[in-house]
This record gives sequence, C-alpha cells and structure tokens, in this order.
Amino acid sequence: MSRMKRREFITLLGGAAAAWPLAARAYCRLTLHDAGHEDHMPTFILTPNWTEQGIRAVKDAPKRSQAAKELAKKLGVEVKQVYLTSGERDLLLIVESASGDNVAKFALATSALGNVRTSTTRAWSEPEWHKLISELP
Repeated sequence: MSRMKRREFITLLGGAAAAWPLAARAYCRLTLHDAGHEDHMPTFILTPNWTEQGIRAVKDAPKRSQAAKELAKKLGVEVKQVYLTSGERDLLLIVESASGDNVAKFALATSALGNVRTSTTRAWSEPEWHKLISELP
C-alpha cells in the first residue's frame, strides 16, 4: 500500500485541487489501493455543489449523506470518504466501483433529488497511472 502525497493529488486533478485545499490535505492521508491487487476497483471523485433547495435545507445534509451512501451501496458504488470543502465546490466524495456506469447512475440519481448538482472524475492512483504510462506505445 502507498500513500498519495499532496503534490501527487494535485497532479492527478490538475489545478482543480487548489479549490479544495482542505479536502486535498485530508485525501492525502487516505491509504490507496496498490494497483497490483486483484480486488482493486476504479476510483472516482465526485464534486457536488448544493442547489438552492439543498442549501436551504442544509441542516438535513447529514441525513441526506447517509441516504446517499445507502443508495450508492445498492448501485454497486462504495463511498470511501465524504468531505465538506471550501472553494468552488461544496462537497468532495471519493468512491470506488467496478463500473463507471454505476457511478453515473449514482450521480444522476442523487442529482435528480434536487439538492445537489454533481461533477464526476475518474481518478487513477500513482501506481495505476505509472502502469498506464509504461504501457504507452
């Protein structure tokens, strides 16, 4: 297992990580899966923003977060971490799923409830992107 450094996290997301300094620091403390493990699932980063409806009922956010985790599980998505962030995005979720389609379904279903609008990014750990680069023609 390896630990991702802040610089590597920023490289992974491009300059966008600067918008989430607290989340970037917190994510750096996560232990990432070694790309060599057979049971490794792809990682995705979701960056929801609250809608007007969502921010008006912000006190319900902990309940909505728990409901979203349960929905994710039903859809084959494992929520690894959820962060409240400062900057351009309100939240940051680190999730894993064997299928990007499942993550898309999760993002669409949560957005359809009207409390958030979500952007989704596929993320590769350092060992994974090293392997990708080594396989380039």
